[in-house]
Amino acid sequence: MSPNDLFSTLQQQLGSVLPELARSAHEDVQQQLKAAVMSVITKLDLVTREDFEIQTEVLRRTREKVDQLEARVADLERLLNASTDA
Repeated sequence: MSPNDLFSTLQQQLGSVLPELARSAHEDVQQQLKAAVMSVITKLDLVTREDFEIQTEVLRRTREKVDQLEARVADLERLLNASTDA
């Protein structure tokens, strides 16, 4: 077998093996990267969008209630001051 034939055969064999190795390596790197990202996200103690929106609505309603109660207290204080002045 001539050196050119040997090189051609080797090139063909590597050509058939390398794409499989590259795909396998790509999948392995992708899995490791996904695991690393998930680990970081877990450590960040993040909440879901749904939980965030629920808490935002609870906070909005609580703020409304506080505003109503502040107005009511102010009215009661005015009534109390008016009755003590009379």
